[in-house]
Amino acid sequence: MTPRQRCVILGAGVGGHFAVQALREAGYDGEATLVGAEGVRPYDRPPLSKAFLQGAKTADGLFFKPPEFYRELDVELRLEAPVERVDIESHRLVLSGGGSMPFDTLLIVTGASPIRLRQPGFDLPGVRYLRSLADAEALRADLQRAGRVLVVGAGFIGSEVTASARALGREVTLVDLLEAPMVRAIGDELGRRYAELHRSHGVDLRLGASVVELRGDGHVEEAVLADGESLACDLVVVGVGVRPETSVVAGTPVAVGRGILVDEHGATNVPGVYAAGDVAEWVHPALGRRLLVEHFDNAGMQAASAARAVAGQPESYAPVPSFWSDQYDTTLQYYGYPIPWDAVVLRGDLDGFPVTAFYLAEGRVIAAAMVNRPREHRAARRLIAAGAAVDPDALADPATDLRALARGLPGE
Repeated sequence: MTPRQRCVILGAGVGGHFAVQALREAGYDGEATLVGAEGVRPYDRPPLSKAFLQGAKTADGLFFKPPEFYRELDVELRLEAPVERVDIESHRLVLSGGGSMPFDTLLIVTGASPIRLRQPGFDLPGVRYLRSLADAEALRADLQRAGRVLVVGAGFIGSEVTASARALGREVTLVDLLEAPMVRAIGDELGRRYAELHRSHGVDLRLGASVVELRGDGHVEEAVLADGESLACDLVVVGVGVRPETSVVAGTPVAVGRGILVDEHGATNVPGVYAAGDVAEWVHPALGRRLLVEHFDNAGMQAASAARAVAGQPESYAPVPSFWSDQYDTTLQYYGYPIPWDAVVLRGDLDGFPVTAFYLAEGRVIAAAMVNRPREHRAARRLIAAGAAVDPDALADPATDLRALARGLPGE
């Protein structure tokens, strides 16, 4: 009897969950094993910085599916099994705790890890990073006790944690080197509006500033800024970005750039090895260039696409990437490609929210960020997918029917 092929999915997050589901739906009848470093089955990470921190959602409410779901799919869950490295030659995963695991096909969905700061004092108790459920549980407990919270980094995680901490009534100082929150993703125009949003909710916002040292006697007590000012704090949350978790393929023939390099099917340069999600840098066939997208929707959809390729049903993965962020009473929904723009067109409330920002490159719409304007999502996405050339004055005019502009263009 011919032995069954074995597909191992390395990473039990959103990518791993949707990969095993797609693998079986595509007819893969070999063995399937989902390997995760954490001790819990796949769960929804975006609420960790929002509803979970604020106590509006419990840990049980985060899991995608009950354990029976994976048993019914005939998928083996190997949890609390951190992997040290991939042995390409022997087709085995070398486990950190000893032992190994064979594979015929490997799909790597290890995600990304927070960048850790090395300045003096950042190893003190009371300094937190947020990636896992365990991180969020520890941070939530700290927020119940904290009086003065310092958030380092005004990207999406830092901004969301700031909003959650203020919702819990904590004093919060938000520090970032850049001139506005989330500015690299949404630009100056929207970034300035979010700066005012934080200030209006009582946040002490320090932009163009950096923390050079943390001090404390057995626990963090103060932060020292580059200009010498000291800020009292009893909890520090660091959110200064992430790096793709590529360490498992270090020293192997698997090609790595910013992330693991894959084609539009998720295949690496090594036969039988695939990667998807935050860890993967892939060729977008519609753009003809490589992208690295570190967001929830992409992680799930790209992992599912790669799993279908493993099952013998390859398809070109060419999405319009998207993400969202909830802060205070605002919901930001973003569609588009992480490539440079040369013009921003605002539509709606030009001084605040609700507002839509369209990002253009050479006259074509490449992205849009909509804040509290849900009716414009679908039309904006179609304009982006088509790379539509639209008169900026028409985009800016609230009387312009975006659905009419998008009519006849590609849909989702």
